[in-house]
Amino acid sequence: MDKRCILIGLQESPGLGWKKISDIVSANKEWGHALEFSAIDWMECGLEAELALRMSERFTSSWIEGRMDLMHRKGIFPVTCLDESYPILMKETAKPPWVLYTLGNRSLLVGLSVAMVGTRVPTAYGRKIGIWLTEALCSRGITIVSGLARGIDGICHEAALNAGGSTVAVLGTAIDEVYPREHVTLYRKIAESGLIVSEYPIGTKGHPGMFPQRNRIIAGMTRGTVVVEADVRSGSLITADQALEEGRDVFAVPGPITSPKSRGTLGLLKQGAKIVTEPGDILEEYEHFLPSVSPTYEPEPSRIELTIEERRIYHMLEQGNSTFEGLMNESGWDFGLLHSVLLSLIMKKEVVQLPGSVYKII
Repeated sequence: MDKRCILIGLQESPGLGWKKISDIVSANKEWGHALEFSAIDWMECGLEAELALRMSERFTSSWIEGRMDLMHRKGIFPVTCLDESYPILMKETAKPPWVLYTLGNRSLLVGLSVAMVGTRVPTAYGRKIGIWLTEALCSRGITIVSGLARGIDGICHEAALNAGGSTVAVLGTAIDEVYPREHVTLYRKIAESGLIVSEYPIGTKGHPGMFPQRNRIIAGMTRGTVVVEADVRSGSLITADQALEEGRDVFAVPGPITSPKSRGTLGLLKQGAKIVTEPGDILEEYEHFLPSVSPTYEPEPSRIELTIEERRIYHMLEQGNSTFEGLMNESGWDFGLLHSVLLSLIMKKEVVQLPGSVYKII
């Protein structure tokens, strides 16, 4: 059995995390012959006595073949750091996964890709910008990478698929586990038309610490990370930090200074992230990777001209749906003025009225 299979076996072994595998691979043993290791050999690789004994009894060729057969039956293909199809950019990071479990189009591991991340509870503004930027990047053949989370992640995955582009979902769970559950359909679409990636084997029990580890893969396999919308405690800022640590590009979309969902991105801009006000701000960084074609995206999101009063109410609704009373309290306007502005926005098809006098951006 070759080193590739041995490495997969190590990754599949319960009790062996990234650090322990690193110790085994770097120990003064020929780890390619690990199938022949005794408990003492495993202990000399840094394993505790109980785990070393378990490995000496369980780590066999038949066990590894059984695990690989299970993957095959589920359509899952393991890509190791020894394989040519392993992302080159990922190899350059401080902590590259030993194995990436994949489901779908593995060729997307080596193409030009950009991460699109953000809050799990975006405003209407964040949703529009995420879709707009994603469509523009896809139109130039850039693969969109994100984490299949609620909010901006899912929005950008969907936008990429709808635009006929490529997208990669990096999971913070086992390769065969979908989280959140409402993204089961999206998971299947990506598996069919894009690529699902995880460093966690089939059956791995989830815990919160797996998601920050996932973020290093999103940042590590991409040229740059775009933070669309994020609060100061957003997990997407972890991805941005990982990208900075690896010397990758970090982009941030500015938003209203009064919006909690923009505090994280505005903070990134203060720290030196590149401001994104149009797709060209991202594309110009990668023109030397892209074919020379005229961009097919709109220079800016198309919209009808709004009055000053209409823009004020529109920006309020970008932060979330609101009732008539809520808008009246926030704006300080009287009933007649607010009613006429909302009616105008509805006629311009910028806003819709929901049951209960709740207003929402279309």
